[in-house]
Amino acid sequence: MMLRFKCFLSFLLLSGMVCSQIVVKDKMSGRKQCFSVVSDGTVATVVYDTLDYKVVAKSVGLFADDIRKVTGRKPVVTCSLPEADNEVIVIGTVGCSRIVDELVQRGKIDVSDIRGQWERFLIQTVEKPFRGIGKALVIAGSDKRGTAYGVFSVSEAIGVSPWHYWADVPADKHEELYIDNLVYTSESPSVKYRGIFINDEDWGLHPWAAGKTDPEVGGIGPNAYGKVFELLLRLKANMMAPAMHECTKAFYTVPGNMEMADTYGIMITTSHCEPLLYNNASEWNNRTQGEWNYKSNKQAIDKVLDERVGQAADKENIYTIALRGKHDQGMKGDSMEEKFELLEQAIKSQREILARHMNKPLHEIPQIFVPYKEVLDLYEKGLQVPEDITLVWPDDNYGYLKKLSNPEEQKRSGGAGVYYHISYLGWPNDYLWLNTTSPALIYAELQKAWLLGARKYWLLNAGDIKPGELGIQLFLDMAWDFGKFSFENVCSHNADFLTLIFGDEYRQDIARVLDSYYHLAFLRKPEYMTWDWRWNSLFAKTAIKDTEFSFINYNEAENRMAEYGRITGMVEKIMTGLPEELKPAFFELLYYPVKASCFYNMEMLLAQKNRWYASQSRAATSQLADLAQSYHDSLEIITTAYQQLLDGKWNGIITAPGFVPEKQYPPVKRIDVPPAAGMGVFVENCEPGQDTLVLPCFYEDADQSHYFEIYNKGSESFGWKATADKEWIRLDIEHGTVDKQQRVIVSIDWKKISSALLQTGEILIEGNDCSRKITVAAMAANDALHGLYAVENGVVSISPARYQRKVENGGIGFTEIGGLGYCNAALQLGSPSMDDGCGSCVEYDFYLENPLLVDTLVVYVYMLPLFPKDKAHGAAYGIRMDDSELVVLDNTPREYSHDWARNVLRNSAINKVKFAAGKPGKHTLKIYSVDPGMIIHKIVIDCGGLKKSYTGPKDTYRK
Repeated sequence: MMLRFKCFLSFLLLSGMVCSQIVVKDKMSGRKQCFSVVSDGTVATVVYDTLDYKVVAKSVGLFADDIRKVTGRKPVVTCSLPEADNEVIVIGTVGCSRIVDELVQRGKIDVSDIRGQWERFLIQTVEKPFRGIGKALVIAGSDKRGTAYGVFSVSEAIGVSPWHYWADVPADKHEELYIDNLVYTSESPSVKYRGIFINDEDWGLHPWAAGKTDPEVGGIGPNAYGKVFELLLRLKANMMAPAMHECTKAFYTVPGNMEMADTYGIMITTSHCEPLLYNNASEWNNRTQGEWNYKSNKQAIDKVLDERVGQAADKENIYTIALRGKHDQGMKGDSMEEKFELLEQAIKSQREILARHMNKPLHEIPQIFVPYKEVLDLYEKGLQVPEDITLVWPDDNYGYLKKLSNPEEQKRSGGAGVYYHISYLGWPNDYLWLNTTSPALIYAELQKAWLLGARKYWLLNAGDIKPGELGIQLFLDMAWDFGKFSFENVCSHNADFLTLIFGDEYRQDIARVLDSYYHLAFLRKPEYMTWDWRWNSLFAKTAIKDTEFSFINYNEAENRMAEYGRITGMVEKIMTGLPEELKPAFFELLYYPVKASCFYNMEMLLAQKNRWYASQSRAATSQLADLAQSYHDSLEIITTAYQQLLDGKWNGIITAPGFVPEKQYPPVKRIDVPPAAGMGVFVENCEPGQDTLVLPCFYEDADQSHYFEIYNKGSESFGWKATADKEWIRLDIEHGTVDKQQRVIVSIDWKKISSALLQTGEILIEGNDCSRKITVAAMAANDALHGLYAVENGVVSISPARYQRKVENGGIGFTEIGGLGYCNAALQLGSPSMDDGCGSCVEYDFYLENPLLVDTLVVYVYMLPLFPKDKAHGAAYGIRMDDSELVVLDNTPREYSHDWARNVLRNSAINKVKFAAGKPGKHTLKIYSVDPGMIIHKIVIDCGGLKKSYTGPKDTYRK
């Protein structure tokens, strides 16, 4: 029986191998064609050299245990070759392993392609490598991490996931294990320095480590970091920025931390506000050391930085050259000019400290400069950063890069990198709870960085690691081999990864769940459902407001709740079908994120609906309050279940919103319901209390249904009946008795409408000694509209990726980005690396019916809130209606303004422009590429009927 295909495929996907390079089996197809890892109860001996690096010895030990996890048999690990053996596994670094070097000298392996290279490895089976040895599997690295990456690539191939500890992915089980003969040489990683920043750990990793791994430290210590370093090594990362909040003891003050990093070969880097590895948030004491102010206290600050570099200089580090305020505060200074001078002094002093302690030229010491927040303003004023320092461009904390290298900066010897967030604590709202950043957005921004030369250093703010597993995996896979990714495959990456763990039979369902999960969160992250622009996803406050999702128009709020319910049902079904050993991993990686998102959205939206019901005096108001609060209780139950997984392994690792500092329900209203019945009628798209009730118009080629509700304002039930005056009006219920409320679905029998002209009718509702009339309008199919965007209820809604024509000049190309935007498919207006292509545009044809409702059309264009501050790569595009004058629009809000805050929370900047309506008939809207790389994701043309909502009406394209 073949080893499960997932092992082989995972190695291909995550290590970049071609299909013929490694095949793992549990049956031998021929001794000469296979290397036996475990056969007939015999395990191949693992051999390495004690003179090799510490990380090689650590990797060898973990690899031996990986074989045990898979086969139940642990190999002998030795530092000397056995005198006679059928199979041995040789692991070592070129130039540091005498055994590997002897194989090179004897001509058994060729390491010329990897010698002296950065983090590369060779995996090769060798016949008769030494006297008395039948066959060897050789894993040779160009350097110490190259060797480790080779080792863990084989571990992954035989069925041990990098996430075996952090996501409880069980190893494959096989009694025997064989590897087909191979010769494989890896490439160097796409990005030189790759890793994660553990941040905002107060409500996750810190309490978990204090209770589970490092109780003597009272927080994150060497045991927890050891698990992190192992994960990073298995994911082919090479650096980590340690946790640095006040609750956590600074990394270099805890014995064993620095040594643990060295054992695993992981470089330590630090955040933008930690100069030269010094954590002023928890190490600096204002009472004993004075203010952290470089103007008034330069000598004391330089002293602690000097001491830190002296402590860590013999280890591998990446040094942040920085000057900011304490923790994440802005730097001290009375003016921008003074701050500029202080930063120049700090850079000079910090470089002198490095030169004093490091026995190498400055340009050989890895250094980064991160122009974060106010530091970017200083940099753009002309701050001179030595060119051997790597410029690390940050995003705006919400996934949108603020600046990238211009042509001159691209020539710097230090290169460039990125600092990117999938977790953040700060204004206007934090998102610490779940991993919800769209893979397509991550790729779009990192592709832009890659194309413009940011390839030296990639750091991901990953929060507490859990539950950011999928985001970390994606980011580090991109950093290892960026060329594997494209807009066509990035959205399938997470589904592929999960399928390898849980089985190919779930591939389609997992892909559908993830697609919807990320789309719903792009519209609005779960943490932002409180809608008050406060840091309240953890710190629940009574300022929770109604969301902008409408319960009146476009079925917007209800569609969101229904979609969350749909994907929750799908993950529940998958969970039920999985074997017991896979359920913890599925719970952590997909089940909890989906179901908890559903519970929180339902809680907030039902509480809003409850308050809306109260304004109508509906008898169901208090019942809805109970339901909203029950979802809060359900969120508590499922979060507790997470903490209690595997006998409490993850206790403390996750905190849901609404439970800090204490449990707090969303605000709801309860009303006293009078005894006497009272009939109320709500009609879709009509404000409650509106005198004239009109259902949205029906369009035959749009396949629609609409509804109205009959509700009770009292305790006593009442009877009702509804009568339509046209035979083509269908009601799914024509009479009944209302206790609380009843919904009636209205549809059209199109066989009974012969004309494409607008037809109207009425529905009469009678009950409780009163009556209401609802107007119904229907438009039969019009063949002239096929292939065009049509007006529906006074609106044309366009999905930008669905255009009729395009004009691509020069290097400009228009790229559809699936899985991004309000329509779940956005359009990139040219590559960010191209700036030629004047006149390049996409065109959208739409049809205006006669009679026109308005003289002026208002066009709303939804664009990603990409940054306008980068002079070399702006965020402008052009728009034209028919032959009108071209209008150039942009994303203009000042960072940290309320307009900017609104845009990043809704993942959209919305521009508005007016055009004359013109004559009825066909018209064309054109969108032009002005700043290549701009991304638009929805267009709405208001022809006089646009209703208030958050995301607007659905696409009105006629197939």
